[in-house]
Amino acid sequence: MLIIGPPGSGKGTQAERISERLGVIAISTGDIFRAKVKGETPLGVEAKTYMDNGDFVPDSVTNKMVRDRLSEDDVDGGFLLDGYPRTTAQVDYLDRILADGDQQLDVVLQLTADDGELVTRLLSRAKETGRSDDNETVIRHRLDLYHEQTEAVVAKYAERGILARVDGIGNIDEVTDRVTRCFEGHLTVPITSRR
Repeated sequence: MLIIGPPGSGKGTQAERISERLGVIAISTGDIFRAKVKGETPLGVEAKTYMDNGDFVPDSVTNKMVRDRLSEDDVDGGFLLDGYPRTTAQVDYLDRILADGDQQLDVVLQLTADDGELVTRLLSRAKETGRSDDNETVIRHRLDLYHEQTEAVVAKYAERGILARVDGIGNIDEVTDRVTRCFEGHLTVPITSRR
């Protein structure tokens, strides 16, 4: 399963809730990159320059990281991938990774939100967390990249008939309830409400 959406749409929060309810591992490429940056690994040093500018980390780096992560044993029972694929080339690469493991995607969840709302959310998050990649110039650049490249990814999954769209605006529980209702019929494992 994948979760896709523009920066600030709540992907990370919803990914945690979905993975908990389904009992599958959530894999956030952004979290992995930030951990590598914090640890000052060679990959982290390379990735930081792209992340600070709001650019996508090159496919060659991201693809290797995802392949390595999806080869670990904890994904055998399923997984939720957050932040990858972001380009159509990455979709093709993920297809090959999954085919090699005799797996396929069941559903792709897209969280949608208005750009103005996202900028406001991300600027607020920047004040709370001090993330260096959350200033208005970088945020707008990231949103432009999303519209230019990632929307083609969404279209590709829509063509396959596995895309589910959910409005990401509202409080966290409201969005989770929408996700839960959306997935009824898409997944064989029910997502039960926390309420």
